[in-house]
Amino acid sequence: MDVDTRLLRSFATVAEEGNLTRAAERLFLSQPALTKQIRQLETRLGTRLFDRSKHGMALTGPGEALAAAAPAVLATWDGARRAVRAAETEASRVLRVSFLASAANEKTQPIIAAFRARRPDWRVELRQASWGDPVAGLVSGDVDAGFMRLPFPRQDEFDAVVLLTEPRCIAMAADHPLAQRESLTMDDLLDEPFIAAPAATGAFRDHWVAADARGGRPVNVGAVTEHPDDWLTAIANGDGIALAPASAARYYARPDIAYREVAGVAPSEVALVWPKGTGMSGPLADLIAAATALAD
Repeated sequence: MDVDTRLLRSFATVAEEGNLTRAAERLFLSQPALTKQIRQLETRLGTRLFDRSKHGMALTGPGEALAAAAPAVLATWDGARRAVRAAETEASRVLRVSFLASAANEKTQPIIAAFRARRPDWRVELRQASWGDPVAGLVSGDVDAGFMRLPFPRQDEFDAVVLLTEPRCIAMAADHPLAQRESLTMDDLLDEPFIAAPAATGAFRDHWVAADARGGRPVNVGAVTEHPDDWLTAIANGDGIALAPASAARYYARPDIAYREVAGVAPSEVALVWPKGTGMSGPLADLIAAATALAD
């Protein structure tokens, strides 16, 4: 009997967390979808893996046996998948790099140019990632590295070099009453609806709704978006306001959106990130060196 590694990975996450809600957040799944996966795995194996209660998910005896074996199985599969991707990368001479929104701002092209100076017969292929699951391509091995805004989900699984730091601003519809002011504070915004990333993105979403600057007050979510175009449309339509890097005023300038300075929020950092243990040699090491040389 073959078992889908996706089901095994979901099982391992629930076993680690002992809680469906936290596991679902880590996996970017709804709780019903995760519950369905666990039941599918139990059906395929013909045994109950968890005892469910209001206190959480406790492993049964068979569950403990599978939890002990699963990390090695998944690590072997992940290693095999990375080997395949590495061979594909070497054969195609293409380094695949994911990015969010404006990537590394004006540093993006100089970094790529510096990489190509080191590897003139190679090229960098940029692939836009979704805010709903920004590390999907990195985890699957579909990309070799990524330009990411910190913090991001599962950040402890990656190495990183910070490339730049910039202030955050607030974006709102051009006819919003607060747009009449040149600068604002976080206190001015606490009652406003915010455009947010999906809840499953955890610290990433919290950063972009300034959860740490609200004094414990919950955010009022006006809309949830996963892509820049949808984000801009929601802001222009008046569904809510949104924190943004200051560079958004350059990269996403629109007559129906106003960008204003906001005090009381930490700046945004952009980093080049890659899975731990993969950047020691080869073309990825050259990209990392090129990025490091151009970091602030």
